[in-house]
Parts: sequence; C-alpha cells; structure tokens
Amino acid sequence: MATIEIGDTVPDIELPATGDKTLKLSDYRGKIVVLFFYPKASTPGCTQEGKDFRDAINKFRRQSAVILGASRDSIKAQENFKAKNGFPFDLISDTEEKLCTAFDVIKMKNMYGRKVRGIERSTFLIDPEGVLRKAWRKVKVKGHVDEVLDAVKALKKSL
Repeated sequence: MATIEIGDTVPDIELPATGDKTLKLSDYRGKIVVLFFYPKASTPGCTQEGKDFRDAINKFRRQSAVILGASRDSIKAQENFKAKNGFPFDLISDTEEKLCTAFDVIKMKNMYGRKVRGIERSTFLIDPEGVLRKAWRKVKVKGHVDEVLDAVKALKKSL
C-alpha cells in the first residue's frame, strides 16, 4: 500500500475500536476528522496528549470535527486507557499496523540508547470528503491540540 500524501483520499481500512465498534474512516464522511497516532496507551506523553484532546473536545465539536486516536495497543489496553482518562472519543486498535503503515507513522526511534520500531507521534487532518489536508509529524505534545484546532477552524472556513 502506498503511503498517503496531502491531497490523497484516505484509505478505508476497517479496524476495531473502543465501545465494541469496528470503524473505518469512510464512516465519518461529511465531518472533519482529526486522527492522532500515539506510541503507547497509558504512557505519560500519550496520556497528556489524549487529555488535551479530551479537554478541547467541545471546541472541536463546534467545528463539526471528530477526534480519533490510534495506536498498536490491544483493544483491551485502549478500552482501559479511554475509561481511566474519560476520553470522549474512540480509540482504534491497530495491532496489525494497517493504518499505521498507510499513514507512514512506524519509524525507528531511539529509546534509552537502543533502536526500537514504534509509532512516531503524528496527527492528520481529514476533510469531510475523506481527503488528507494536513499532517503533523514528530509531534511535541505541548501546544499541539491548539495548533490542530486552529487548522480545523481554517479548514471549516474554507469549505
């Protein structure tokens, strides 16, 4: 599968999500979608990122935007992560790395001096037609959600 680029229609990969759901990105046609990939559920940076999206959820909803989180964690880990932090959005379990591969977020990273393969924290903005409009890679958590919200507002104005 080719890596998705800005201007491409996002792939329609069906994956398990929290709430005993199976989701695909086409389920959200007609809405702006913010898809954020995080390395591992319940780790400090990922928890903070999720909480930042949680705390801004009403601002995103006012823009008709949907938030979805994704990682390689099991559905059980995702359910626990969502429940523990009160996330009002679904988390996708991509254990087979189908969505991760499509969005090219699996990278070699340094962890405590050794190379490990993992998710590079990334966020993608998808328009109501299912077209990728913006990508943030190597995301730093602090201030990121505000930047994404600004991009959502700009996209909504342009529609």
